Amino acid sequence: MENIVLIVHLVIAAFLIGVVLLQRSEGGALGMGGGGGGLVSSRGAATALSKVTWALAAAFIATSLILTVISATSTGSRSVIEGVSTGVPEADDSGAPTSGGFSLPAQPTAPTETPTAPPAAD
Repeated sequence: MENIVLIVHLVIAAFLIGVVLLQRSEGGALGMGGGGGGLVSSRGAATALSKVTWALAAAFIATSLILTVISATSTGSRSVIEGVSTGVPEADDSGAPTSGGFSLPAQPTAPTETPTAPPAAD
């Protein structure tokens, strides 16, 4: 079910992008400047392209909400915040601190032997 809704969502997104790119630019500020039959003008005559845009936008929001509900009700899902641990990090068997289930690299240790100086050149 989730895959079908996701495919429909992606198809709607592709059509929405195409319809928005087909529309004519009004210059800026949604046609509020002067004259022109923009989105918030007094005439408000919506073209067929703008009606399709609104319908696709509503369908996109609806499929987004449906995908959210499906994801929230699926079994075994947790919030990302629930997985974050608080406080002091725990240590694994080797004593190295862990973070979120991943082992952190061990801290480098100082060498126990002192390096010897290279032989002097003649």
